[in-house]
Amino acid sequence: MGETQHGPGGAVRDFLTGAGLLGRGLGLVLSSPRLLALGLVPAIIAGLLYCAAVFTLVALVGDLASAVTWFADDWSTLWRDLIRLLAGAAVLGLGGLLLVLTFTAVTLLIGDPFYEKISGLVERRYGGVPDEVEVPLLASLGRSLRDSLRLIGLSILLGIPLFVAGFIPVVGQTVVPVVGGAVGGWLLAVELTGVPFQRRGKRLRDRRAALRARRPLALGFGVAVFACFLIPLGAVLLMPAAVAGGALLSRKVLGLPTEVITTASL
Repeated sequence: MGETQHGPGGAVRDFLTGAGLLGRGLGLVLSSPRLLALGLVPAIIAGLLYCAAVFTLVALVGDLASAVTWFADDWSTLWRDLIRLLAGAAVLGLGGLLLVLTFTAVTLLIGDPFYEKISGLVERRYGGVPDEVEVPLLASLGRSLRDSLRLIGLSILLGIPLFVAGFIPVVGQTVVPVVGGAVGGWLLAVELTGVPFQRRGKRLRDRRAALRARRPLALGFGVAVFACFLIPLGAVLLMPAAVAGGALLSRKVLGLPTEVITTASL
């Protein structure tokens, strides 16, 4: 397994290295129209579905804010409007977190064969997978579905306290987004390393253990992906790069080479 960096300096270097893996993934994708095309098809399909979900959330945010602050109905107009403004911000924040996380899970499910191919091509460039395990397509889809549902459930469980904390003045608009980004980044790192770990016959618990051993590296990658996915259309356009970066992250935490072995076309 990869060597753990000790001390604050090592953790910061690991974090920045992890963030850089998304950039390396983007470079690989942009240099190969094949990878870009493979990755964009399922991302565009999921993107259209999620655009509709975003528009619906924005349209309903006022009603949702009123529903979760029913206790303020008899308050003075000033305080009622203020608490509902905070509630609306919290609803949008929680919705954004869940949309980013579930978008990745749903897109990976829709595009499982596509992303399997991208991940495999990237790994081949860096030395391949000596201990590769052949997994039938249906078994792969079933395992991906189970893992995605677990991660979505965890996202919701973690999102609830963040939603509640969003009502706290100042803290809800400063600390909570940072914590949400860290939580979201970690979950994205776990999701995006699913295919490479599955290729090695490893399960979700193995993935978590390997990523925990290099937590700053995993967080750097995941937070970079999370931040980019918040940009309009970022999740759609950068999904192939995130998958390629996830393959590189997997190799790093497993102690495998991430320097180019072959320059054969991707």
